[in-house]
Amino acid sequence: MKILTFILTIMALITFNPTPTLSQVQKTEYICPPCGSAECDNLIFEKPGTCPNCQMTLIEKSKIKNVAIFIHDGVEVLDFTGPGEVFAASHSEEGAFNVYTVALNTDPIISQGFIKIIPEYSIENAPTPDIVVFAGGNTGAVRENKDLIRWIRKIAPELDVVLSVCTGAFILQRTGLLDGLKATTWHGAIDQLRESAPQTEVLENVRWVDNGKVITTAGISAGIDGALHVVERLLGAETAQQTARYMEYDKWKPGEGIIAAKN
Repeated sequence: MKILTFILTIMALITFNPTPTLSQVQKTEYICPPCGSAECDNLIFEKPGTCPNCQMTLIEKSKIKNVAIFIHDGVEVLDFTGPGEVFAASHSEEGAFNVYTVALNTDPIISQGFIKIIPEYSIENAPTPDIVVFAGGNTGAVRENKDLIRWIRKIAPELDVVLSVCTGAFILQRTGLLDGLKATTWHGAIDQLRESAPQTEVLENVRWVDNGKVITTAGISAGIDGALHVVERLLGAETAQQTARYMEYDKWKPGEGIIAAKN
């Protein structure tokens, strides 16, 4: 009788205190793809559908990748705004991107000598990125900054993609991320990169070079091509083509770069 009572008690506990399933613990949340509207930024939905404000199709929050765009004094404006536009405009059911700027600190930065940019984050408080874009321009001083080198080496192992644009390749070279790889840069700095990176095979007359995690592009507008290539890799060719059409960027042609390693 005691054994029967014990068994019934255990069954009652299981009935009234069921162990939560994994789906119950990890509740799926949906958000609006980054659309540029402050009204949508903080909205979270429990079911798929469309955003009531902008009517964009909702995406699973877990599919949003953080894209940090590192900028610095003397940064070339198209080096960072081009890829930034690509990532901000790209979204599908497969995912989307949360794009933000990062700098050594949040002091205003001057680009092209006439544009003032206020970075959203510093390297000390930036959200953990999945993708980092290193823009070029005048990188002579920033690539020697020990705090920056330390930050890059800290986050690099967990990154999905590291993308350098133009002379941003020199920042990657300084960290050792280009060692043993193929790379490219702005046409006017090819010889300089070869001299600075003797362990790297520096290629010219190519829009981008994809080593898997590390992708480098040629100068300025080539950053758009490199970013579209990343979108193609992560979200598919159709999404990348839609983004190129939206931007009216007719120059982009899939496959105009070099795949130096399997992704």
